[in-house]
Amino acid sequence: MPLSSVFANVLPVFILILIGWVAARTGILKQETGDALGEFVFKIAVPMLIFRTLADAHFEGASPFRLWVAYFLGVAITWAVGHVVAVYGFRRDAKVGVIAGMSASFANNVFIGLPLVAHVVGKEGLVAISILLAIHLPLMMVAGTILMEGAVAKVEGGERRGIAAVMKQVGSNLARNPLVSALFVGLIFNLLGLHLPGPIAIVVEQFAAAASPVALLSIGMALTKYPIRGDIGLSGASAALKLLLLPALVFLMSHLFGLPGGWTAALVLTSSVPTGINAWLIAQRFRSGHSLAASVISITTAFGVLTVGLWAWLLS
Repeated sequence: MPLSSVFANVLPVFILILIGWVAARTGILKQETGDALGEFVFKIAVPMLIFRTLADAHFEGASPFRLWVAYFLGVAITWAVGHVVAVYGFRRDAKVGVIAGMSASFANNVFIGLPLVAHVVGKEGLVAISILLAIHLPLMMVAGTILMEGAVAKVEGGERRGIAAVMKQVGSNLARNPLVSALFVGLIFNLLGLHLPGPIAIVVEQFAAAASPVALLSIGMALTKYPIRGDIGLSGASAALKLLLLPALVFLMSHLFGLPGGWTAALVLTSSVPTGINAWLIAQRFRSGHSLAASVISITTAFGVLTVGLWAWLLS
C-alpha cells in the first residue's frame, strides 16, 4: 500500500486529537467538558463497543493467552530498558526510573489505540484490542504501583505495602471496571449464541459508533494539562522507546507466538500510539517524575502521527 494511502488512514485519528486540543486551548469547550467526555467514553461508549465486538466475534481457535504474552513481553522489556536508561544513563533515582519505564511502555490503548485499530485494521483488530484491554490497565497499574512503592522505600526509606494489599485494592477496582464487565458479558453472549432485541441492538450500535470520535476529542482536550517542560533529554529518550522499541518488540513477539495477521497488526498499532495518562497519574500519586511523564505524553502525541503512520505502512 502506498505510504500516502497509509497516512490518509492514520491522519484523521490525529486530526481529531488536534481539534480537541484546539477546542480546549482556545476555550471553545471548557476543560470540564473534556473530563465529562472522557468519563462517557470509559464508562459507556467503549464498553458498548467491546460488548458488541465480542458478542459477534469469531475467534477461530486463536488463544488470548498467546496474545497477552506477546504484548506484555514487549512491554516488560521496554519498561526495563526505560528504567535502566533513566537510572544509569541520566543518573536519576529509582522513582524517576519507574516513571521513565512506565512512560515508555504504557500505550493509550483505550482513547487512541482502539479508534486507530478500528479505522485501520477493522473488526478482527477490535477483537484483539478488546481482549488486551481486559487486563491491560489493571496489570500495568499493579506493576507501576508495586515498583513505585519499592522505589520509594529504596530512596526515602520506610516500609512498602505488600503485594497482597496492592492486589486486593486492584482486584476491587477491577470488579468495578466497565471494560472488564463488557468483556465478560460479550463473551457470555458469544458462547451462548445470544442476541439483543432489535431496538436495544440499535442503541448499543449508536453508543459504540460514538466511542472513537469522542475518545479522540477528549484525549486532545486532556493534552492541555501535559505541557513539555524539563527533563527534555530523558523525556525524548522515553518517547523514542515508546514509539519505536515497544512496537518493534510487540511485532517480534507476535510473530514468535504465531498470532493471526489481524491480531498482530492490532497489537503493533496500539503499542505504537502515544503514552497514556496513567503514567502521569502514578507520578502524581507518588510525587515524583511529574514533568517527565507529562512531557513524554505530549512528545509522543506530537510525533505519533509519523511513527504510527510508519508502522501502519510496514504492516501493510
